[in-house]
Amino acid sequence: MFIDFVKISVKAGRGGAGCVSFRREKYMPKGGPDGGNGGNGGSVYLEANSQIGTLLDFRYQKECKAQNGLHGQGARKYGKGGDDLVIKVPVGTIVRNAQTGEVIADLKEDFEKICVAKGGLGGRGNIHFATPTNQAPRYAQPGTEGEEFELELELKLLADVGLVGFPNAGKSTFLARMTAARPKIADYPFTTLQPNLGIAHYKDFRSFVIADIPGLIEGASQGKGLGIQFLRHVERTKVLLYLIDVNSENPSQELKTLKKELKKFNPAMLKKPFVIALTKIDSTTEELSENVKKFVRYYKPFKISSVSGENVEKMTDVLWEKIQFANKSLL
Repeated sequence: MFIDFVKISVKAGRGGAGCVSFRREKYMPKGGPDGGNGGNGGSVYLEANSQIGTLLDFRYQKECKAQNGLHGQGARKYGKGGDDLVIKVPVGTIVRNAQTGEVIADLKEDFEKICVAKGGLGGRGNIHFATPTNQAPRYAQPGTEGEEFELELELKLLADVGLVGFPNAGKSTFLARMTAARPKIADYPFTTLQPNLGIAHYKDFRSFVIADIPGLIEGASQGKGLGIQFLRHVERTKVLLYLIDVNSENPSQELKTLKKELKKFNPAMLKKPFVIALTKIDSTTEELSENVKKFVRYYKPFKISSVSGENVEKMTDVLWEKIQFANKSLL
């Protein structure tokens, strides 16, 4: 199951209390104070990990607590600090304060780590409170509470190329052709019910990542179909690949609808480099319809077949160039 949005509660450990203690040695029945400090509470960290692909684990574990610090002891013994809690999340996770909506972190790199709740401080033992006028203090500080927050975790997949198209436009077949990914493929709408990532191997041992999301329909940006939950996953792709079925009755209108939904969700998405392709050209033996001919003349799309591989390599060269251009723009 693919989960890309969860709420969790995190609580750092409480600091241990300082100790009230006095030296009790032979011939020194009334020795001075020797109470040690309490240990600091453990903090809570989030760490990005490329081996994790979903937030599914947090569906069942919504409370995450670090260890408390131990209390101080006599003979100036300090309490042990509580262990930190390191929570591993997928690369591409955005962390927000659930109450304020403030973005705390955007974990885009593998092993990137952020402290989301700081552990409480250990209290000082009574050795720290001795004065010339109070040589036997019977007071020690309690430990402070650790920070506690409710967080929203939102996963936005990081990919170089995002596939955009109507249901049954051939996105999954294209992904399977280009990568080792094996998405579910069938000849009916909404076969893809969750995002899929695949690594496409290019020339000279180079590669790039492709993201396939469930097909969009008109109104997806307002919650219709499966679109709104997955549009976020093409929001961060560098290049968009629009896939239009060659058997479409009106491919120009389909493309306009796709762009309209992207614009409504985030206008910046239309500023990304893009490539347009007509898919499934192996499935038609008849002459192209007039609407498709007009579409070809105006947009000059690649006419590809993910089954036979026709023109896929040429289009891949263009995709690679677009990715390199986008990478330079980010510098």
